[in-house]
Amino acid sequence: MKITIIGPQGSGKGTQAQLLAKKYNTPNISIGAILRKNIEDGTELGKAAEGLINAGKFAPDELINELVKNRLKEDDCKNGFILDGYPRSLSQGKIMRKMLDIDFLLEVYISDKESIRRISGRRSCVCGEVYHIVYSPPKQEGICDKDGGKLTQRDDDKEEVIKIRLKTYHEVTEPLVEFYEDKHIKINGEQPIEGVFKEILEKLGE
Repeated sequence: MKITIIGPQGSGKGTQAQLLAKKYNTPNISIGAILRKNIEDGTELGKAAEGLINAGKFAPDELINELVKNRLKEDDCKNGFILDGYPRSLSQGKIMRKMLDIDFLLEVYISDKESIRRISGRRSCVCGEVYHIVYSPPKQEGICDKDGGKLTQRDDDKEEVIKIRLKTYHEVTEPLVEFYEDKHIKINGEQPIEGVFKEILEKLGE
């Protein structure tokens, strides 16, 4: 099964990508995770992307396309994959269509209001733990349960940045829905995780 999954920030598409990868025993290729690792490692790729991401913008197509192309060459992708966060633009979609033929483009939809509510409540620790002030708060406010570190709000989790990213998503990513009309499946992301996954499987014919 070759699936790409898109959705606005906070839609839970990353969680659904993990669940799908486990079900179909295929790699979950998260472009966001690969980019963040490059930023943390201080690679040239990471340096190029960091400023753009913190400003609520996407990394350039050339950079992302090269990342994906190299990853899909690996042996574990021979029997399928779940692509999380790629393509993010019509130009990336056109390049992907030349590289490979996907089975489905899943769109996990949530409203802008819900996206802001979900994302602006996130708090992170340097150890990697992530909390939400409403849905999964730490035992002690502002303190990580795991290592006692101070919890902070990432720059790209702040409301003003979320709004920029949502505007970019609507203008840049949503045109993929029409481009991949024959592969497109729309999923209601404003339901519990289990409900979203159940709807995905039903629409995939499981």
